[in-house]
Amino acid sequence: MLFDEEMMLLAIEEAKKAEALGEVPVGAVIIDENGEIIGRGYNTRETQKRPTGHAELIAIEEAAKVKNSWRLSDCTLYVTLEPCPMCAGAIMNARLKRVVYGAFDENGGALSSVTALYEHNFGYKPLVRSRILEKECALLLTEFFKNIRKADNS
Repeated sequence: MLFDEEMMLLAIEEAKKAEALGEVPVGAVIIDENGEIIGRGYNTRETQKRPTGHAELIAIEEAAKVKNSWRLSDCTLYVTLEPCPMCAGAIMNARLKRVVYGAFDENGGALSSVTALYEHNFGYKPLVRSRILEKECALLLTEFFKNIRKADNS
C-alpha cells in the first residue's frame, strides 16, 4: 500500500471516532516532513457545540502546538472529506504544504466541488491530491446519513 493510502486509513480511524459520538464521520491526520504524525482530529461540532469543531481545524491546532509554530509549511494534511471554505482558509493560513483528501463534498467542498478556492490568487496555494480511498471515505458518510434518515423515520 502506498504512503498516502496508509495515512488516509489513519484519517478514517479518526472519522470512526466521530461516528461513534454521533458526529458526521470526518477525520484528519497531519504528518511532518519525517512522516511523523503531529496532529489528529475528528468532527466534534455537535458534542462540543462548536461551529469550528471540524476535523481539519482540530488537527491543525494540535500540529501547531507540537511544532510550536503556526507555520506548518513542511506538513501534509490527510482528511477523509474535501475541506469546506473555513477549513480551506485555515489550511492556507497554516501554510500546509499538501492536502490529501478522500471523498468529494458536493454541498460544501471548497477545493473542487462547489468552488476551487486555491485557484484564486491568495498568495499561498498548497499542493492538492484527491480521491485517496475515495470509496471508503464516501461510504462512511453515506452509511452515517442513511442511518440518521432511518432513525428519523422510525
